[in-house]
Amino acid sequence: MKLDEVEKCAPSSAWNVLYWMLGSFLMPVAFPLAIINLWQRFRAQKYRNQLSGKVVLITGASSGLGESLAHVFYKAGCKVILAARRVQELERVKKDLMALDVDPAYPPTVLPLDLAELNSIPDFVTRTLGVYNQVDILINNGGISVRADVATTAVDVDLKVMVVNYFGTVALTKALLPSMVKRQSGHICFISSVQGKFAIPQRAAYSASKHALQAFADALRAEVANKKVFVSCVSPGYIRTQLSMNALTGAGGSYGKMDDNTAKGMSPNKLAERILLCIMRKEPDIIVSDIQAKIAYYLRHLLPSVYFWIMAKRAIKLEKAEKKVN
Repeated sequence: MKLDEVEKCAPSSAWNVLYWMLGSFLMPVAFPLAIINLWQRFRAQKYRNQLSGKVVLITGASSGLGESLAHVFYKAGCKVILAARRVQELERVKKDLMALDVDPAYPPTVLPLDLAELNSIPDFVTRTLGVYNQVDILINNGGISVRADVATTAVDVDLKVMVVNYFGTVALTKALLPSMVKRQSGHICFISSVQGKFAIPQRAAYSASKHALQAFADALRAEVANKKVFVSCVSPGYIRTQLSMNALTGAGGSYGKMDDNTAKGMSPNKLAERILLCIMRKEPDIIVSDIQAKIAYYLRHLLPSVYFWIMAKRAIKLEKAEKKVN
């Protein structure tokens, strides 16, 4: 290549000036961001190392988000205790966990738990504490949903949803709390929902139970703040699980359908990783959802009249869709 051709390929003085200007403006921003990113990675790894050997009790661990949580905490080196009604499914989850290449690895413990059986919960906690003599992290994930409007929902259904989602969780938390307070150590995580922040049509019973759970978590957090027990409340949007399939109808039967929003929801594995991070950082309250749910949340609190109008329109739309199906 000739010298004049080389000179043509070389950047002009104008380009050099542009590169210098970009570097001058971007460097002060890019460098601190890179430092912050490295610090966050270091801190996350530090917290993850601190999780190794921690005893983690997960309710609703037989499928969906609970199963994903079992995987992420087991991979973090935790001693996981899997609790749910379906023991056979819990054994499947345990088998899947033990097949993973994890170091250190502690064999998962399977314990049957029915949150609707309130009187059995103290005995369950006794058996749970008998495994490792302590629980470091309680993840209240178990629950059920309902798909029906207020007028057609039997009171028995409202009661069942409230018992499982709220009273069962409260009973378990209260039974386990004294051991954490005595040790001056522990973390309680409630898996709520964005519907615990605002309500939508045909979810009254479910939303009411999650609102109650949110309030309980907020009050508990304040009461145990000086006892070195941490409380987190996680409010996810739609999750791609079998929640709608297992939901109740207004009459108490099985809904048995996959909602479009649920099918398009976030991955339970991705959400489980975010919950792991929430617990490592000891975050008190987080919302994990798409932008639509976050907008609804802020509208409910900042522009309630607009929110009420949107929900009224949504209720009419759902009612018309239901009539078409029937």
